[in-house]
Amino acid sequence: MLSGFLFGCGIAASMVDLFIFHLGLQWHHFYDLSTTRVALTADGFFHAFGWFITIWGLFLLADVRRGAEVPAARWGGAVVAGVGFFQLFDGLVFHKVLRIHQIRYAVNRLFTDEGVESAGASVRG
Repeated sequence: MLSGFLFGCGIAASMVDLFIFHLGLQWHHFYDLSTTRVALTADGFFHAFGWFITIWGLFLLADVRRGAEVPAARWGGAVVAGVGFFQLFDGLVFHKVLRIHQIRYAVNRLFTDEGVESAGASVRG
């Protein structure tokens, strides 16, 4: 299950977050508190880390499959759990706690960062 979890985290980081939000839509970078050059360098390290854990997950899967059959549904569930964990961790820790990058810049952020914070305040208030 660890192999599926790592693979899911890596796919969410490298494919979904980096390729779609960082490069494709250019909504943010991994580290936004400095220059564009630093932000792009941070994206590079983030991308390398994402691929590292993706490949690590595949190596673990290959190692387990040498000794036993891996149920596809369980492994697929672990992948989905890894994707979900990464998205939750990224959203809570990097976006909200550390605030090293925010979502989108030159748009109305009612439905992204401020919207989430406003909704949280109204629930607590």
